[in-house]
Amino acid sequence: MSGAEQGPKIKYGENAPKLDKAQLQFMKLIEEQNLDRVQKLKRIRRNNLLTAGALGVSVLAIYGYSIFSVQQEKFLDDFEEPKKITTN
Repeated sequence: MSGAEQGPKIKYGENAPKLDKAQLQFMKLIEEQNLDRVQKLKRIRRNNLLTAGALGVSVLAIYGYSIFSVQQEKFLDDFEEPKKITTN
């Protein structure tokens, strides 16, 4: 994890509270759980973005196909049959 993703470091100096071993272990446990939670949320966000992209591409593909098929239909409607030539 880079320094930009972590919170700022706090320097207490002389007024730093003294923590016992149990409190420090609990803090480390909470930090590990938080890192797991953040990684899970990042994975879910990535999956959501991929799903949104796939759905967007699908919608645009269907829209493009429908526009193409309407234009093709108009082309076929405008097509005139050649006039039959009768030979006498």
